[in-house]
Amino acid sequence: MIPVLTLDGPSGVGKGTVASIVAQKLNWHQLDSGAIYRAFAIAAMDCSIGMDNLDGLLELASKLDLEFKSNSEHAPLSVYLDGVDITTKLRTEKTATIASKYAQLAPLRKVLIIKQKQFQKPPGLVADGRDMGTVVFPDAPFKVFLTADSEERARRRLKQLQVDGNTGNISHTLAKVRKRDERDKNRAHSPLKPAKDALIIDTTNLTIDEVISKVMAIIEV
Repeated sequence: MIPVLTLDGPSGVGKGTVASIVAQKLNWHQLDSGAIYRAFAIAAMDCSIGMDNLDGLLELASKLDLEFKSNSEHAPLSVYLDGVDITTKLRTEKTATIASKYAQLAPLRKVLIIKQKQFQKPPGLVADGRDMGTVVFPDAPFKVFLTADSEERARRRLKQLQVDGNTGNISHTLAKVRKRDERDKNRAHSPLKPAKDALIIDTTNLTIDEVISKVMAIIEV
């Protein structure tokens, strides 16, 4: 069996950074499931396929050509759609909001889950998202759920937006974080929640290195 480490949790808890560093340390593959939904949102917008055209969305999802590339240990994955680097476009608030809406469509989730499972290759996989440990890889031997208070997550999100050249303010960002949390936790399919056998880590007052140490401690390879 190919080992899988799942890293779930809401936005702003550090999933992507932790996943990237752990994957590099273990020399495992990495799956950013959120990037898949965001890339799909970009593809759907580029093709002008609305949410009311389910058949068109499912056909697009089945043909989605995605590739993740890691440049360095602490850098986020670069994402390529049909060979084109869409990493910057992927991180905008607009893309995140639209992707979250698409993620509520159960038939679409089923198609994209198949895509996600294809990333499980030797020697192992680090998968981060919101339902990696509960839905996509329920039999994963290593499961972690990261959390942090919403104010801290909003500060982190705003900082990332500013690094990427976007604008925003803390109150607006906090409102979006809380709205996204509410939508993810209460959606009918694959709601955001920790797996019963997941290690829960509150990252509010922890450094990335401290979180990494806690995650690495549960892995035996």
